Amino acid sequence: MGIGKIGHFIIAAHFWFGCYYDWNYVKIPAELFDMGDSKLNSKKLKFLTYWDALLQSTFFTICFLNDIFGTNENFPKKIPFIRKLKDILLPALAFPISMFVGITFWGLYVIDRELVFPRAIDPYFPWWLNHLMHTNIVLFSITEMFTSYRKYPGRKIGFSIVTTFMVTYLIWIHILNSYTNRWVYPVLEVLNLPGRIAFFAFCLVLVIGLYIVGEKLNSLRWGTTLTSKKK
Repeated sequence: MGIGKIGHFIIAAHFWFGCYYDWNYVKIPAELFDMGDSKLNSKKLKFLTYWDALLQSTFFTICFLNDIFGTNENFPKKIPFIRKLKDILLPALAFPISMFVGITFWGLYVIDRELVFPRAIDPYFPWWLNHLMHTNIVLFSITEMFTSYRKYPGRKIGFSIVTTFMVTYLIWIHILNSYTNRWVYPVLEVLNLPGRIAFFAFCLVLVIGLYIVGEKLNSLRWGTTLTSKKK
């Protein structure tokens, strides 16, 4: 049955509102989070969380558009482009990236929140926005996974897309570091070069692993449906 167009509209709208609010109204004083005066400071675009929020906003907007102009049949005879786009975005990006952001954020938060979300910024970053950016992304991605059928792409395609996304972000934060001599996340400041290399490698392995987890969950949920179709 799926979430439905009203549900997709509400989810997309709430993510777009979160992005808008964060961009325009969350102002953290420089002395608490100083990235220097470089023009490449880029406001919120230095954070993977914001990249992911934009990704989720776009994905659920596509889901809404598919509800109107595409199809939600499990096995349509002709697959519209908007449905193809929806079906590739969830497995290749929306699911693994949302899981990665949620797991790494809350994992580091539990270990030592000062490494990822210092207490000093609590007055400037609302609790509801924190959960929108780091909790809701996980909940809605899992909900979409279990309520809407899609054919998973081959691993070569899926791995290529999600790896390109992550490598692009890693290049971006290194560009920012080269201009500001500061790292976007406090955890990177406390790691030496070998530690950062190991951390980045772990992140890439983790996101690939999360792609595989999504693949397995999709098979677990929809395997019987696919088997019935083949019969």
